[in-house]
Amino acid sequence: MQQFAVVAAGFGAGVLTSTVGVASLLSFPVLLALGLPPVVANVSNTIGLIAGSLSGSFGYRRELMVRPRLAWFVVITCTSGAVVGAVLLLCLPSGVFEAAVPWLIVLACLTVGVQPWLGRWLRRNDEPGGRRTALSPGTIVFAALTGVYGGYFGAGAGVMMMAVLSLGLDLDLRVVNALKTLALLVANVVAGLIFALVADVDFAVAGLLATGALIGGYAGAHLGRRLPPTLLRILIITAGLTTAVTML
Repeated sequence: MQQFAVVAAGFGAGVLTSTVGVASLLSFPVLLALGLPPVVANVSNTIGLIAGSLSGSFGYRRELMVRPRLAWFVVITCTSGAVVGAVLLLCLPSGVFEAAVPWLIVLACLTVGVQPWLGRWLRRNDEPGGRRTALSPGTIVFAALTGVYGGYFGAGAGVMMMAVLSLGLDLDLRVVNALKTLALLVANVVAGLIFALVADVDFAVAGLLATGALIGGYAGAHLGRRLPPTLLRILIITAGLTTAVTML
């Protein structure tokens, strides 16, 4: 039953990875409930969820091909950030970001909520008649910082990345969701490789989690593609606020 619970948590986390981006909200507490120490649960969770973001990115391949150069920028930016985040997790006390992270997630949720109005205001004041389809220096910096957080812990990192990309780019929300899923894949892969080499990982748990996440990530991509943008935005905000309240 414990093994089934981990696989089921992996499936649900995979769906959340490809839709609202708060996979760890589901899977991490399950691993803690099974008795894993927090750091072991965190690194095992990171490695297990690689499969979900991988299948989710494959499911979003059409959206990613809309802006392939932008996708590569996201990969490079989040890779550099995730390396820093993984190193911080291994070097710093576990409570360093404890107080700030819930409020960062709340800020990200508010940004996602007001993005349509902010986007129109930015276009009207900065680029009249144009569409922002390239990462600005500010967007790159905040995307890299989100990558740092994704490598460090990651709960709510998807919501943060959605907020950064939605505010910095004038793209369809489904394309932004695909880029967010790719960013989570990069953060999990980079951090997972580092953890596998130097951290204490429960590979049995990570494998069970990956089994469910592989299916859930692909299913979530198809679900996320069909959700109306307004409903998707509401779900992202709800999931992010739930994460923040839970962490508080």
